[in-house]
Amino acid sequence: MVKETGYYDLLGVRPSASFDEIKRAFRRLALKYHPDKNPSAGDKFKQISKAHEVLSDKIKRELYDHGGESAVKGGNVNDGCSADTAMGSLFNLFFGGKTRACGRAGRGKSVTHKLSVTLEDLYNGTTRKLSLQKNMICPKCKGCGARQDAVTKCAKCHGSGMEVHYLGHIPGVMHSIQTMCSECQGQGECIRPRDRCHGCNGRKVTRQKKILTVHIDKGMKSGQNIIFHNEGDQAPGLEPGDIVIILEQKSHPIFQRKIHDLLMKMEIELADALCGCKQFVKTLDGRTLLVTSQAGAVIKPGDTKCIPNEGMPIYRSPFEKGNLIVQFQVRFPDPGWIPRENLPQLHNFLPSRTEPITSDVTEEVVLSDFDPYEDYKQRCRQEVYEEDEEHPWQQIPCQTS
Repeated sequence: MVKETGYYDLLGVRPSASFDEIKRAFRRLALKYHPDKNPSAGDKFKQISKAHEVLSDKIKRELYDHGGESAVKGGNVNDGCSADTAMGSLFNLFFGGKTRACGRAGRGKSVTHKLSVTLEDLYNGTTRKLSLQKNMICPKCKGCGARQDAVTKCAKCHGSGMEVHYLGHIPGVMHSIQTMCSECQGQGECIRPRDRCHGCNGRKVTRQKKILTVHIDKGMKSGQNIIFHNEGDQAPGLEPGDIVIILEQKSHPIFQRKIHDLLMKMEIELADALCGCKQFVKTLDGRTLLVTSQAGAVIKPGDTKCIPNEGMPIYRSPFEKGNLIVQFQVRFPDPGWIPRENLPQLHNFLPSRTEPITSDVTEEVVLSDFDPYEDYKQRCRQEVYEEDEEHPWQQIPCQTS
């Protein structure tokens, strides 16, 4: 969960929106509120520009999600941090250095996991147990990897975790670059093999099982995130990242979700379509609804009807629900379902029809069943026969020397 949603609301996107969605939303609003086109919307344009600046930057967005607008302002590299420290932080981000910026520890990566849920889970809400494997600080060495007196500073990088490579005097190019130390792999420390912790073998962390209790609220959607803050992999000197659970809904045999509404197809007989129908529908929470239509109200194939307040619960307002939308399919009777002598009686109950007026030049034809596949095969056989008639096979005499 994010602490504030003000910047997201300005751009009209969800807190779980991707960077591409944020970019598209900003472009759309910028065209509308740009001062060249809308001179009176200068303040609005500044606000959406600020929101886009923060949310389109990965680091600033994480700060905003966890601490709000005040955290973004407090985390500015110009507030109490030198330029060298800021550049060092960027270098550490790309090359895995361990230097701390402004006295604050770095942050580990967030880990995402997909959780398969049913439409019933999203309708009723539920609690699921999720078993994960994660890195934990070794309880034996407390993250040192060895005895405290056995950990020595790396002689190659002098404990910085970085080594400097000089490029010489090349015009227009930096004279030196820094890379991660190849001796200690950026740790800045060295441990002799015999002094390594037996619990983690000097790795400082151990792999342990973690069980998370995932609470799925009523009305949640497929693709929605549930965030467990600081529950990610642990590492010495780093703040743990987050574990992000992404809900993934399975398909349902009856209902299809459309935002807050539920859509279902109902097949009825021709008599029900003409005279009114009564059908049972079992809801996602186990109730049984008797769905009726008004007598004499004709239901045509493809017609849709609505049952208010029987759709999906609205997230964070579970007592409000969307609609249950029913799309009707009419099942017509098979040929020969009624004797021919009874057809006039049936016709008396149906709306009157207009009889066609014929003349002497009118030809009467009778409809027959049509099978596209059989018709195609018949046409292919006919074409082959006509080709044989037009180009008969000729015997070619053998030539002898």
